Amino acid sequence: MATITEAKVIVTSPGRNFVTLKVTTSDGVTGLGDATLNGRELAVASYLEDHLVPLLIGRDPARIEDTWHYLYKGAYWRRGPVTMTAISAVDTALWDIKGKVAGLPVYDLLGGKAREGAMVYGHASGGDVPELLEDVARFQEMGYRAIRAQAAVPGSPGTYGIRHGTVATVYEPATGALPEEQPWSTEAYLDFAPRYLEAVRERFGFGFHLLHDVHHRLSPTEAGRLGRSLEEVRLFWMEDPTPAELQESFRQIRRSTTTPIAVGEVFNSIWDCQQLITERLIDYIRASVGHAGGITHLRRIFHLAELYQVRTGSHGATDLSPVSMSAAVHLDVTVPNFGIQEYMAHDPLTHEVFRPSYELRDGALHPSAAPGLGIELDEEAAARFPYDPKYLPVSRRTDGSVHDW
Repeated sequence: MATITEAKVIVTSPGRNFVTLKVTTSDGVTGLGDATLNGRELAVASYLEDHLVPLLIGRDPARIEDTWHYLYKGAYWRRGPVTMTAISAVDTALWDIKGKVAGLPVYDLLGGKAREGAMVYGHASGGDVPELLEDVARFQEMGYRAIRAQAAVPGSPGTYGIRHGTVATVYEPATGALPEEQPWSTEAYLDFAPRYLEAVRERFGFGFHLLHDVHHRLSPTEAGRLGRSLEEVRLFWMEDPTPAELQESFRQIRRSTTTPIAVGEVFNSIWDCQQLITERLIDYIRASVGHAGGITHLRRIFHLAELYQVRTGSHGATDLSPVSMSAAVHLDVTVPNFGIQEYMAHDPLTHEVFRPSYELRDGALHPSAAPGLGIELDEEAAARFPYDPKYLPVSRRTDGSVHDW
């Protein structure tokens, strides 16, 4: 019987910070897991090195389900983003190993493909409406069938989701050794967002899916009002309309509008979305393989969602490494209730360290048939990019108080 002989935590910053777990077995098989938690990367690295890695040595790598429960229940203090991101990394690495031992891609271990590829959405943005429209056109030319649209709110330079510099620049919200503080006006946003989304439809029509991210910044009443004002532009979804700590608040939004609702990128367990799913208060669940307990636990969330006709729409921004993206695509192509996958291109430097084999074609990601997850990591390249402290910005209302990011 093979056992785990080494588990190594690799911190690198090729364009942004990533934490990767590399697990090695006595047979010399290796597996990779993503342990990146944007702005809190070193907390997860320490959790792995100081608490989980010693528990892994000598364990059977094939016992994925048992290991998941051993790490989750054995800590007593359950859940939370640091714990669940660390468990996600272990779980994903073990699935990678299992696929390599079996000589099969992970999607075959999960029951085989239910579709050939996973439709993705790109991130169009602009400092004003003309710049946004130019960026939407760029994504259409690249073959995207679904596009998220964000434009800078006049008077709010910290508007979420806007690239700085040219439209071709990779969007990365985390910056600097200290969080940037940005002003925000909800009133200005509620007035402006419907107008620029209407401009997108007026220019490009309805032949593609249009998405929009509110990023938790509205109250349920405000979110309901926004959803009603956007019904004519037929959004694919309105993402994160309000903070989700109070799950039942989505009932008010649901009563107010027929605009589809997506939420969940900050969730880390099935308990964060149980009510949202079982009462069908949302249309898409956005939990990710990197933060919600790995492939093992995210499958549970997706299977629960399937029972209530809620579709998947996993988080896939650049704060997840190509390891997470590889795992996400393998899961995406197997689940019957797949909806869409977020996809943001990484900085070119990232691909000096991570070498994925998935491909973007015709607006969809396609996993390779390579055994396991089909991704490699160059440790020598990783060592060339030391950790670089970066933090997500903090938004402040016009009165100076801290707002939800």
